[in-house]
Amino acid sequence: MTDTTLTIRINRAPVLALWAAVVAQRLGHDREAALTLGQALAGLNAHSKGVRLGIYAPTPAEVSEARHDARTAKGVTEVELLGRRIPVVETPEGLRALAKDAPASPESVERYLRSRFGDALDKVRDGMERLAQSRAPRDLAAHGFKLYEAFRPVVPSDARGWGAKGVLDVGRILALVDTA
Repeated sequence: MTDTTLTIRINRAPVLALWAAVVAQRLGHDREAALTLGQALAGLNAHSKGVRLGIYAPTPAEVSEARHDARTAKGVTEVELLGRRIPVVETPEGLRALAKDAPASPESVERYLRSRFGDALDKVRDGMERLAQSRAPRDLAAHGFKLYEAFRPVVPSDARGWGAKGVLDVGRILALVDTA
């Protein structure tokens, strides 16, 4: 049973990566593929935020098109997850999201999550899994990002800087579990 009183200070990127992995697994991807999809989605969102904040320059359309064409020629397809299209490739080990045009390592993602969540990882993952299991896959696919927005870490308004930490409350995750 998940500790409903658990709170941790953490930035949003690893929370989104874990949630996206949980959702991907609920939508039928194996755990290893789901981990890479979650990390890729968090990276795409971080890049988009960086563009909005002026940290990164937007990618010109012709560069995006050329990148897409080159990836397609190499057998790269896409998976939709939480409203984003994630480039993926089939490997001998199974489906993997791309990280800098190479298949991502699920072991690396797991180490990243463990380093960010520490001892709380299993309890947070359990709460997220309970939330995901409480929704039909179709509903989760359509509304999963809104669920994340409802429980993501609350970052204080006076917090400054990229990756500011906020409070993630497992009780808020569990309060969203649909018990109907």
